[in-house]
Amino acid sequence: MRIFTSPHPNPLPASWEREQSLQGGSTSPTPVGEVARRAGEVARRAGEGWSTSPTSVGEVARRAGEGLPLPLLFLAFLLLLLSTARAEVTYPPVLSGAELQFPRDEGSHPDYRLEWWYVTGLVTDEQQRPHGFQVTFFRVRPGIAETNPSRFAPRQVLFAHAAIADPRHGRLRHAERSARAGFGLADAREGAMDVRLDDWSLRQVADGRYHAVVAGEDFSVALDLQSYQPALLQGQSGYSRKGPDPRAASYYYSLPQLTVSGEMTIDGRRQRVTGQAWFDHEWSSDYVDVDAQGWDWMGINLVDGGALMAFRMRDALGAERWAAATLRSADGRVQTFGPDEVEWVPGKTWRSARTGVTYPVQWRVRVGNRSYDVEPLMPDAELDSRASTGTIYWEGPVTLRAGDGPPVGRGYLEMTGYAGKMEM
Repeated sequence: MRIFTSPHPNPLPASWEREQSLQGGSTSPTPVGEVARRAGEVARRAGEGWSTSPTSVGEVARRAGEGLPLPLLFLAFLLLLLSTARAEVTYPPVLSGAELQFPRDEGSHPDYRLEWWYVTGLVTDEQQRPHGFQVTFFRVRPGIAETNPSRFAPRQVLFAHAAIADPRHGRLRHAERSARAGFGLADAREGAMDVRLDDWSLRQVADGRYHAVVAGEDFSVALDLQSYQPALLQGQSGYSRKGPDPRAASYYYSLPQLTVSGEMTIDGRRQRVTGQAWFDHEWSSDYVDVDAQGWDWMGINLVDGGALMAFRMRDALGAERWAAATLRSADGRVQTFGPDEVEWVPGKTWRSARTGVTYPVQWRVRVGNRSYDVEPLMPDAELDSRASTGTIYWEGPVTLRAGDGPPVGRGYLEMTGYAGKMEM
């Protein structure tokens, strides 16, 4: 799972990297749905109440941008230029019974509103020090200016997040990128995994082999990811429900137990790293229902070679609205679990001094007749992305235990909605 939205009503904030003024400003992401929602809201506000053409560009800016920060004002003006009338867009639904096909479905699905490719992992450097990493690329179809032939029309928008979890640093190192698709700068290819955003990329380079490259101000990674197991289809053969309404769903598969090798550079020091990773790919047009506050998710590579994914959707009171899990044992057998078979019980909490948000960083998770304890590699794994995507969430590496023995798995935990409702 990977889609984030802003709990704040104020649209896009004021700091942007190159092309970020076109982001549209909730993946997922990474706030994928929020991108579409905000872009549509800007377009609506830009044209609201104009029965005649404004007399000046200044009037366009004034009317389009009342109460908006500068980047959003620019976006409103751009959208007004791109399309004087915004046609309604019909996004394809996610339906049960569809058959995922590979490698076709590793690529982009541009008709759908939201899509993301998500890699998390744990590696050790040459001094055997642990590091967590996540690399996520998002694609959104905002439904704006789709009939406009201009190359500048933002028919598809891409953005990306990357972070390094370094226990010695005590908090995440984080970087972001965003751009509209096109111009050789950003693209999500159909039919094969090949997502690029300027000099960031995640692509398939051979059968079962992938390569990820990202760089921030104080870190960079260049990693080879090798898959030795078949894709793990989540939910019902890849149809993953996210709530009581079957329309709230995604197509979702994972590639667990990826072998990782490559380089990680932190503060200018380059190190060889090796380890394991987990890959997720989801696409959807209607990801969460209106009563969902947020979710808790984990993807775990089990020590015996198996894999476990579990999540729950929470309502405004913190109660479970929906839950599911998939367990693949070491011999390849796959079990799926519904809402009555998955339970998340929070344990120890951590409060962020930066945002004041409190997160349950330890959990007891029941999947069927198995119980697991989830423990963080470091408590401060908060990502404060209000300066770009407007969201605050927790995402970091964890270990999985079953009783008092050694860890039975390692992976990543993601928690959203603790800073406020995730608007989609």
